[in-house]
Amino acid sequence: MAEIPRVALLLETSREYGRGLLRGVVRYSRLHGPWSLLVSPGHFDQELPKVKWRGSGLIARISSPKLARAIKASGLPTIALESSFEEHAMLRPKLNICEVRSDSAAIARLAAEHLLERGFRSFAYCGIPRCLWSKTREEAFSRYISLQNYPCDVYSHPRAKSDRQWEREQTRLADWLRQLPKPAGLMAANDDRGRKVLQACSMAGILIPEEVAVVGVDNDELVCELSDPPLSSVSLDLEKTGYEAAALLDGLMSERIDGYHQLPVSPLEVVARRSTEVVAQEDRDVAIALAFIRDNTRRPIGVADVVKSTGLSRRTLERRFQDAVGRSLHEEITRCRLWRAKRLLLETDLPVAAVAEAAGFGNLKPMVRAFRASESCSPNDFRRRTRPADADTPRARVI
Repeated sequence: MAEIPRVALLLETSREYGRGLLRGVVRYSRLHGPWSLLVSPGHFDQELPKVKWRGSGLIARISSPKLARAIKASGLPTIALESSFEEHAMLRPKLNICEVRSDSAAIARLAAEHLLERGFRSFAYCGIPRCLWSKTREEAFSRYISLQNYPCDVYSHPRAKSDRQWEREQTRLADWLRQLPKPAGLMAANDDRGRKVLQACSMAGILIPEEVAVVGVDNDELVCELSDPPLSSVSLDLEKTGYEAAALLDGLMSERIDGYHQLPVSPLEVVARRSTEVVAQEDRDVAIALAFIRDNTRRPIGVADVVKSTGLSRRTLERRFQDAVGRSLHEEITRCRLWRAKRLLLETDLPVAAVAEAAGFGNLKPMVRAFRASESCSPNDFRRRTRPADADTPRARVI
């Protein structure tokens, strides 16, 4: 009887990038295995098993020179993920180590196009120090933006390790964000970095997304939804890549494949959330009005409340708002309420009357009128028509 391959998966389970790849590996193992899989739940700091583990192969994020040396010494067939500069140089000469690398050019282009579609003409990139994949995304994003004849600022990381501690770096990042030409569209290296950019914007008093719109990478739903505001992000085809990485490792372990191979992680789409839900506005008063409407959608606000938030006269604001946005203040309030009502109808089991109140309509009649004008159906019909097939699954009742 053939021995079952023993494969260690040294991947972070705390983030969607690692979890997505693991889903693909598990699917391959079920179809072509079985494999005996060893997983150590945790973050990025992983290490080889130490106690009587006779492994057949590895799929690992090489997070340190120490781990790179240990993997090289093991002699095991390995699929390495997104190794940094130093680890990449250490591993590259070894023939039975292949790599998974993000398609940085395609990812950066998707992020850039998303921001360009929203009318931005100034751009910025915030990366992660010592990460090869972050540097390649930076270069690809900057190159694509320059081809459109627009400027792109790049955040300069602190050199001292002590200055990269978030308590210190947040102030530095906030100062950099303040000096960016506004409005600006910013790409962050990944969702964790995007979340920190949003925190620094809050410290700096910068309106998101009206003054700086932010898009991350990985579409880690928990990280994105817990950000303030929720973070737009480029989703990646991780499960497919995990499956292909497992197939490649299978070939290395059985010696059907040799030599160096590289697998790309391709982007799928930009999942848009509130951090880029904007049309770029150079008029700060219009941006303030848009932010007020967005932040108070659930309250029964009116045009007078929006005007009061800016300090302008009603006539002046309405004229400038119409010129900049192409909609009246009243139309924008209704549009934002409709957006919230649709999410509540799709994502909760709240009664329609409760949705009307939670979306700022006050009562059912104006919401029904808005749905008929926008969707040519009632709110109940919208819910039935657009909810997925598993709509009977219990849903959260509070947002």
